[in-house]
Amino acid sequence: MSKPLSDHDRRKQISVRGLAGVENVEELKTNFNRHLHFTLVKDRNVATKRDYYFALANTVRDHLIGRWIRTQQYYYEKDPKRVYYISLEFYMGRTLQNTMVNLALENACDEATYQLGLDMEELEDMEEDAGLGNGGLGRLAACFLDSMASLGLAAYGYGIRYEFGIFNQKIVNGWQVEEADDWLRYGNPWEKARPEYMRPVHFYGRTEHQPDGVKWVDTQVVLALPYDTPVPGYRNNVVNTMRLWSAKIYNFTSSSQSFVLYFCLTVNVGGYIQAVLDRNLAENISRVLYPNDNFFEGKELRLKQEYFVVSATLQDIIRRFKVSKFGSREIVRTDFSKLPEKLNDTHPAMAIPELMRVLVDEEKLEWEKAWDICVHTCAYTNHTVLPEALERWPVDLFAHLLPRHLEIVYEINRRHLERVAARFPGDMDRLGRMSLIEEGAQKRINMAHLCIVGSHAVNGVAQIHSDILKATVFKDFYEMEPHKFQNKTNGITPRRWLVMCNPGLAEVLAERIGEDFIRDLDQLTKLRNFVNDEAFIRDVAKVKQENKLKFAVHLEEHYKVKINPNSMFDVQVKRIHEYKRQLLNCLHIITYYNRIKKEPNKQWTPRTVMIGGKAAPGYHTAKMIIRLITAIGEIVNNDPVVGDRLKVIFLENYRVTLAERCIPASDLSEQISTAGTEASGTGNMKFMLNGGLTIGTMDGANVEMAEEAGEGNLFIFGMRVEDVDALDKKGYHAEEYYNRLPELKRAIDQIAGGFFSPKQPDLFKEIVNMLMHHDRFKVFADYEAYIKCQETVNTLYKVKSLMPPFLHTEILP
Repeated sequence: MSKPLSDHDRRKQISVRGLAGVENVEELKTNFNRHLHFTLVKDRNVATKRDYYFALANTVRDHLIGRWIRTQQYYYEKDPKRVYYISLEFYMGRTLQNTMVNLALENACDEATYQLGLDMEELEDMEEDAGLGNGGLGRLAACFLDSMASLGLAAYGYGIRYEFGIFNQKIVNGWQVEEADDWLRYGNPWEKARPEYMRPVHFYGRTEHQPDGVKWVDTQVVLALPYDTPVPGYRNNVVNTMRLWSAKIYNFTSSSQSFVLYFCLTVNVGGYIQAVLDRNLAENISRVLYPNDNFFEGKELRLKQEYFVVSATLQDIIRRFKVSKFGSREIVRTDFSKLPEKLNDTHPAMAIPELMRVLVDEEKLEWEKAWDICVHTCAYTNHTVLPEALERWPVDLFAHLLPRHLEIVYEINRRHLERVAARFPGDMDRLGRMSLIEEGAQKRINMAHLCIVGSHAVNGVAQIHSDILKATVFKDFYEMEPHKFQNKTNGITPRRWLVMCNPGLAEVLAERIGEDFIRDLDQLTKLRNFVNDEAFIRDVAKVKQENKLKFAVHLEEHYKVKINPNSMFDVQVKRIHEYKRQLLNCLHIITYYNRIKKEPNKQWTPRTVMIGGKAAPGYHTAKMIIRLITAIGEIVNNDPVVGDRLKVIFLENYRVTLAERCIPASDLSEQISTAGTEASGTGNMKFMLNGGLTIGTMDGANVEMAEEAGEGNLFIFGMRVEDVDALDKKGYHAEEYYNRLPELKRAIDQIAGGFFSPKQPDLFKEIVNMLMHHDRFKVFADYEAYIKCQETVNTLYKVKSLMPPFLHTEILP
């Protein structure tokens, strides 16, 4: 097979990455050597690849600094309305290549490193992924920052600078093993510590109600140290800021505010040692990202993290607000109309009681005025309808950790229930359903309810998701305040997910329709004019095949499995969870395997099935699903009868960087969640943007993608939301499908009987028991439709066997 072009060679051919002017190249080489010498204190005799990466990163960063400072100066002078995006997760991935793309430096940097005798791809591979997120929620936050900067909005991202991000996943004997992601061990060239903006964050203590207001006293204090990372817009000279907070011990006594070091308060060596150890306890707040974004983890440390980021952020926002240039000389500026905050899910919900505390207790505003500011400031995005993911904090924990905030929540709830009672007199059941405080053996605060009451806008992340919120989860609140509810369908940034990860396709598109699509994806509708253009189809086919060849090499190197690059690359990459139904994919693999074994001489459409994603460490079923996938792969990949007609790969340690390699090479994207369970999804968009077609249910953003592209350009199957609701009312009985569908029965029997685990025949009986008796997500109900839809996929791929699949249909009709 022909050797695919390297990224280095491809970048030299394309224009969308910027021209490599002689002056630029010489300047970059000079600055590279300067940083190697003066910043890293190395010469070429002793420097390592990592040193070269840091020298290049600092060289590129130099081009950001002037733009960064000028952007902030502009915001100060013009005092625009600012957007503050608060999220406990920012899944940024790598920064170097994205920055080069947005600054139009990539070709110049390629040429400079080439002249220096270095390999750009090797240097890029030295960068650690900034894995400060679990999945879609964190990656959405990262895409938002890129898009807001590219639109020139005065936007800031606020989060936590976790010392350890999402764990590194290793597959050992088929099982997931978690390893700590020490992403900062070599340092981070993109961040700048800002100790001058350090802020105190209080915990515990008690409240005193005094004539001049409420005081929160006898608290424990942790300092929030900000680290700023530049976020460049796409070739518009705008560089916004992502500010992440790191927890540091407060060395002074909170009662007297004296400048007596905490260490000096100890009276003996044992006390001194304990004081040092206590530093670690305080700094644990920013130590590690909780690896679970679809299951509520009701731990004290998690609540500390949520309040920590909110308190530090609000102090910083108000500080910036008060010092901004404006046409008033008031000592305290109280017009908060230019302070919109976006709460990314309920994790930053503490912003509502904290803002009320600051305005009422510290700024001395009347409650009504403070509440009006709070509601007009906050907006809430919901990311899930799964009940186990909705945050409900125990009142006892709240009272212990944040006593003043509990009082404020109670007062918010009292006033809220008065409004509900006035609107719906006598409806006691509604009062119970809409209360912020859930009664029971253990009283809990419903954080989603708090977010709705304390925000001026509430949105889901796909139209179907927003409709479900209004009809079910938040029905009472919608009936009370319908004007608050709206939809904001998720999106992705085309800079990272097309221009950067698929430069060949980006150039083919730019040659036909210009480069405006990089800022405005609506421009892609112009491709309708090229649906029957054979030269265009040939060029797209060539890019797809090159991407597949390159990824096939990567797979063979890492998994020691021979890959047929002409096979259909069938990919499902996302967190491992029952509702995402990786198990349905497994049943299709087994069915297809059985069919090949039954008729080995038939012309089968070759497939390479890739499944990737991480299971939350405490999610036993998800870990068992991974083990089943790897077990199926062990049998299928070593069966000589099947050969290269079917291969199964579990993509280890799926992350942003691996997605950037995998997605451009994919032919088929699996988006097969049970209708009504996936809030939106963004992976579906990334695959479609890179020419991979979707097989999926009418769930999440799949619905709007089908409306936009035409349902005939997606492989849609299975139950719709109304069908799922009807089945719930009727009763879902997995045995009916098991007894009626012979291929399903055989696949389940093989799993249960140890066919895929001959040394441990009972290994997967838990999974079988769950599917047969406790499956909330109704895998069997969609099995038959899924298999038939996959047959349609096979047929179409076979018809297009001389080129990548679906080329004529993947363009908008």
